[in-house]
Amino acid sequence: MAAQHRCIAIVGPFQSGKTALLEAILHRTGAIDRPGRAGSRVGDTSPEARAHGMSVEPAFATARFLDEGFTFIDCPGSIEFAHDLRAVLPACDAAIVVCEADERKLPALELTLRELEAAGIPRLLFINKAETAPGSLRDALALLQPASRVPLLMRQIPLIEGEAAVGFIDLALERAFIWREQAPSEVVALPDGELPREKAERYTMLERLADHDDALMEDLIAEVEPERDRIFADLASELRQGQVVSVLFGSAEHGHGITRLLKAVRHEAPGLSETRARLGVAEEGAPLVQVMKTLHTGFGGKLSVGRVLRGAVREGDAVTGSGGAARVAGLTQLAGAAGSRVPEAQEGEVAGLAKLDPIATAETLTTGAEAPAALVHLPPPEPVHALALRVRDRKDDVRLSAALTKLADEDPALLVEHRAELGDLRLSGQGEMHLRVAVERLASRFGIGVETERARIAYRETIRGPAEARARHKKQTGGHGQFADVALAVRPLPRGEGFLFEDEVVGGAVPRQYIASVEAGARAFTTKGPLGFPVVDIAVTLKDGAAHAVDSSDAAFQAATRLAMEDALAKAGPVLLEPILAVSMAVPSGATARATGLVTARRGQILGFDARPGWSGWDVVEALIPEAEMTDLIVELRSATAGVGTFTTRFDHRAELTGRAAEAVLARQPVRKAG
Repeated sequence: MAAQHRCIAIVGPFQSGKTALLEAILHRTGAIDRPGRAGSRVGDTSPEARAHGMSVEPAFATARFLDEGFTFIDCPGSIEFAHDLRAVLPACDAAIVVCEADERKLPALELTLRELEAAGIPRLLFINKAETAPGSLRDALALLQPASRVPLLMRQIPLIEGEAAVGFIDLALERAFIWREQAPSEVVALPDGELPREKAERYTMLERLADHDDALMEDLIAEVEPERDRIFADLASELRQGQVVSVLFGSAEHGHGITRLLKAVRHEAPGLSETRARLGVAEEGAPLVQVMKTLHTGFGGKLSVGRVLRGAVREGDAVTGSGGAARVAGLTQLAGAAGSRVPEAQEGEVAGLAKLDPIATAETLTTGAEAPAALVHLPPPEPVHALALRVRDRKDDVRLSAALTKLADEDPALLVEHRAELGDLRLSGQGEMHLRVAVERLASRFGIGVETERARIAYRETIRGPAEARARHKKQTGGHGQFADVALAVRPLPRGEGFLFEDEVVGGAVPRQYIASVEAGARAFTTKGPLGFPVVDIAVTLKDGAAHAVDSSDAAFQAATRLAMEDALAKAGPVLLEPILAVSMAVPSGATARATGLVTARRGQILGFDARPGWSGWDVVEALIPEAEMTDLIVELRSATAGVGTFTTRFDHRAELTGRAAEAVLARQPVRKAG
């Protein structure tokens, strides 16, 4: 039987060192000759990633370690690119969580761990940059445990010389190791004086394992030394069942602790069979592929990156998913931005499948005749930031639409809307950097330059009081003329009532066949009122009028109605209405005061705040905020919360806007009167 091929996600908070760890792993396994520097690493897959010094999309790389195959996926750490992580995780066997022993980054680590918990992914924790913080390593377990709802299991303790960590003691092996630069660690004798600390920490580790192994607990009580093989079996079993999270440490930049980490992954991480069981996939059946990412390449068209969960997929195979059927035009094994053509992707492997145009991210594919049931349901997240786009060169208008369609296909967290009422092409997403990267890709990948501006707000207008007006439309141009006379009354309605038309004509002053024309004329006028915005929440009553036996017509009565509406609404005290959103902000408790300050600074109203259900140390702030004040709120909220705060919104109501704020809106709005 061929050795299995595992798929391991590398995840963690922004700037924790995930890309550096991928580089160190590839170097240690011989997949690359030497580790690159920041900006030139395998995980730096795009110009945008290199420009901003951060991962902005998953990077895939394959390696072999001790004759087993692995695909490692370097996932973005920023909350703004979390949707990519959610698409990748389900088909992975396990995850390496890269973090630092830094209390300030604890909320970001908690977000990452919650994503893994939600997906049911077994995980190991790798504390990076260990050489710079030896003191914090001693207290790392107590520091990091609040971020995880699953018990953390410290597998190593640091060896310290002076003020620096120089190696570690492996508590399972009971061996000491000294780090070597970009090379496997050297086994050394346990230093004098370390034995009592090693015994105490080892006993703590075994106690944690014994929580799920009664026989091990009996041995500990009887002071019987458990066999090493049994300890490793427990480590593997409890990690795979999600009962513990093993914690190791090292330095990705210097290649410290990499071999020990790889051995832990090889021996303890679950394999494809366990992943199939988690996803509900039968062991036998037609080949099955889970799509993890969609890429549009400049040279080869669309590439659907997926993991083969069952069987094998070959070039030329016909595959079917919920989006339709297509034929695999080619297969690529990815190594960051590069790739090599392969004839087939075997069970467990990850490959790019070329030219599957109808297939989207998160779809499940098969070579069988019928589309399989979806293994993953991945609704796009609600946008928190929006921009209006305008091409610099008009000839790019058509190309822009096609390019945005491809970007949204790659990244379903991007939302593209053509808002005809406002004349906007709106691009929405998960934050400032998310949209900035999308705009940069329009230029770098598609050669389309765009200008960005604030997305416009859908203001409305209404009236404050009742008013009446009468208008006559009369023209004589030879032959039949045009004649209509209408008397209207308008009055405000409660918020949200919309438009109401009433007919109070008596004695047939306006013939019945023209009543509908009056209503149509009144409705048409409300599309742009005296202030230049759609009119809402008004009642229009036809009180009286007159008609001519020959010259009256539908068009004449609509024209007379528009004149009467213009006059009546001007008298009725037109007023601007702005949309008010109900906003629910999730923030660490330490940032709650700053979050409420952001609300009040934006003409918002605090409704209250409470503990976030199921999240220790987090609050939810409920507020009402004008939509016009939401611009850049997510930027300031992330700044106030070390990058982890977020919110959801829903439309709540419209409220009157007066004073300088209203004057500023009206100054930007061209007012066109009905003629």
